[in-house]
Amino acid sequence: MNRMKCIAIDDEPLALRQIKSYIAKTPSLELCGLFSNALDAREFLTTESVDLIFVDINMPDLSGLDFVRELNVKCGVIFTTAYAEYALDGFRLNAVDYLLKPFPLSDFQRAVGKAASLHELIELARSQESPAAAADREMAEALPEGPEFLSIKADYKTSLIRIAEIRYIESEGEYVRLHMADGNSIMTLFRLKNMESALPSESFIRIHRSFIVNLKYITSYAKGRVYLSEEEYLPIGDNYRSAFQKQIDGQDMAKK
Repeated sequence: MNRMKCIAIDDEPLALRQIKSYIAKTPSLELCGLFSNALDAREFLTTESVDLIFVDINMPDLSGLDFVRELNVKCGVIFTTAYAEYALDGFRLNAVDYLLKPFPLSDFQRAVGKAASLHELIELARSQESPAAAADREMAEALPEGPEFLSIKADYKTSLIRIAEIRYIESEGEYVRLHMADGNSIMTLFRLKNMESALPSESFIRIHRSFIVNLKYITSYAKGRVYLSEEEYLPIGDNYRSAFQKQIDGQDMAKK
């Protein structure tokens, strides 16, 4: 796979040097620029294209969040921040991932691996998919195979996925990533709305424009989040809170 062209934006010199060092240690990346503010990076992107952007969230003049909202180019974004509460905002902007400072090289390369998988699939789809194939995919992308399995195309083959073992589904542009109970994830080319139609509504609920969650894996919920463990959570979008609460209340009544 070709190396991904990337830039890094951070107003803290030490943080920027760390990211530069991490990029140098990651063979899949090619550094195209380092910026101490988002305004200079925005100017750079008017004439240059990149595949991935590392950007700090909390910066003066133009924050990382506002910078990404104003982007007129399509590329992967990995947010870096010292504040965990900004993770929800990153989810809303469909970031590939976010890294909580200080983060080790292993976390950095995990996030890059996620971005690389998405980039590779997008490039493959662009090179191979005909207009007719795109129309067919829009019609039917995920098909139920009886009450227990879902048939999807991933890794150049069709696989049967046990529905009960899907913890949650995450939208990544034209792709979705299935996060499984065994800790693995599966990325495949189709849209979240079609996945929502293919899953049993009594077990799965869409809680955000980017997330569908399996109700049995929710351990608790509070303050616009559902928790899958003490440390792992997903955001509940404002437009989905009412439906989520109604379904949770209905389940509670059924248990009584």
